[in-house]
Amino acid sequence: MTILVTGAEGRLGSTLAAVLGAGHRVAPRGRGALDITRPAEVAAALRSAAPDVIVNCAAYNDVDGAEDDPLAAFEVNAFAVRTLARAAREAGATLVHYGTDFVFDGRSAAPYTEEDAPNPQSVYAMSKLVGEWFARDAKAYVLRVASLFGGGRPGVRASSLDRMADAILAGREVQAFADRTVSPSYVPDVAAATAALLAAAPPPGIYHCVGSGRGTWLEVATELARRLDRDARIVPVAAADRPQRARRPTFSALANARLARAGIEMPHWTDALGRYAAERATG
Repeated sequence: MTILVTGAEGRLGSTLAAVLGAGHRVAPRGRGALDITRPAEVAAALRSAAPDVIVNCAAYNDVDGAEDDPLAAFEVNAFAVRTLARAAREAGATLVHYGTDFVFDGRSAAPYTEEDAPNPQSVYAMSKLVGEWFARDAKAYVLRVASLFGGGRPGVRASSLDRMADAILAGREVQAFADRTVSPSYVPDVAAATAALLAAAPPPGIYHCVGSGRGTWLEVATELARRLDRDARIVPVAAADRPQRARRPTFSALANARLARAGIEMPHWTDALGRYAAERATG
């Protein structure tokens, strides 16, 4: 199987290219080689690679910046996905695209399932939701991920959890939200689940792909310090005390119900933190 990976220089894209390359012919394309906002470049890339699968890891992830530049967010997260979906459909290829937990409003008391109705609260979240809709113009798997961490290669932009780990290892104070609940996604686990999904070929659609379970950012930071075997100064803070340009859901834990029905089990986020801590120790 030939797989075209867009956004292949980023955290998720580079990891996926390596994981999928173990069993398939992979054509990785970073932004310098393929700007997915340009339909002519997308068409040329498909002619060159002739992929059976397109895995789209390119995204506009500046959540606050999207409030001031919505066009930039929609160009990458929505309109470019429409271009990829149409190209995939014409080529008879499967599209894999990644969504976000931010499409939900955070008012739930239980982890969101794939059947729950989205209600985005920011420009970024809306651009990602529209991208989900456009992706389904093709035979597509849309995997919603959350708070990605780990994986990637040197020089990749640090995630929130990476910055926490940096501070813990440096002996600096860590401030963590005590009132925001998440299910963080470990990049190697997302890559493994993507490979398993392509192998199993269940019905296309939306799949949640996060670490099983849930925790507040305070609980995540505390567990991370334990896994790193460090005494850390972790200070609980409230979201209201740290205003941000774009609204984030207070509760955005996801349930991996559809992946489980497909026979793909996501490890618990605490297990992923243990492996991530080992990765940091050897890195």
